[in-house]
Amino acid sequence: MDTQCAVKHPGTCEMVHPTQPSNPGTLSSEPTRGTRTVKIIIAAVMTVAIGAFFYFDLGRFLSLDALKENRDHLLAFTEANYAASVALFVLAYIVVTGLSLPGAVILTLAGGFLFGSLFGTLFVNLGATIGATLAFLAARYLLRDWVERKFGKLPGPVQQGFTNNAFSYLLTLRLIPLFPFFVVNLVSGLTRMNVANYVAATALGIIPGSFVYAYAGRQLGTINSLKEIASPNVIVAFVLLGLLALVPIVYKKFTAK
Repeated sequence: MDTQCAVKHPGTCEMVHPTQPSNPGTLSSEPTRGTRTVKIIIAAVMTVAIGAFFYFDLGRFLSLDALKENRDHLLAFTEANYAASVALFVLAYIVVTGLSLPGAVILTLAGGFLFGSLFGTLFVNLGATIGATLAFLAARYLLRDWVERKFGKLPGPVQQGFTNNAFSYLLTLRLIPLFPFFVVNLVSGLTRMNVANYVAATALGIIPGSFVYAYAGRQLGTINSLKEIASPNVIVAFVLLGLLALVPIVYKKFTAK
């Protein structure tokens, strides 16, 4: 009680106490509940989207035959609606990559066919990097338990590689396709690699492969199989690029000794 108020105005002052919550644990639990609710909603949306993709057999549109059959319509739409085509293409790539759906290679071919080798590579890189980052974040904060059960038991060299130099090692994995693209996205989420390094290594590492397939997309009419693109010379080039990315790790070990 304010003593001065009591002296000047006796009987008119009231004792004021801080209001206490009826349930002290409510305030501390609300953020946790809210986070859990958001995770459940995102997981439900992802599940529905993946289920719809396979239930309606949407993968049939992401095949080489479908792309070749509809190339004239796609090219005409792109020429008439270039900006919208770019936006739809990047969005489609984000969805396919973010949900780890099949069809990224076909989309890369389509990007080269519709937008040219350079711009196709640029748009592919944008969509693939954003989608891969979303998959990375989902594995780290949303699907960690499932990813650990599915891919958690990694070979010792893989775990050691991420521990020693995560950026160079991820860059190598992007350049040399030792593991499927979506597996690398999910497994990286289990590591302590920060998002900035992940984005940078992914954006740089996928440029050569994206350009090769985008360039091949310009000759879409002559391609009868995806194996024709991944020739031995191309694979050797990827391996050499990947070995260059390992140079910082080798140098670090050498100087340490």
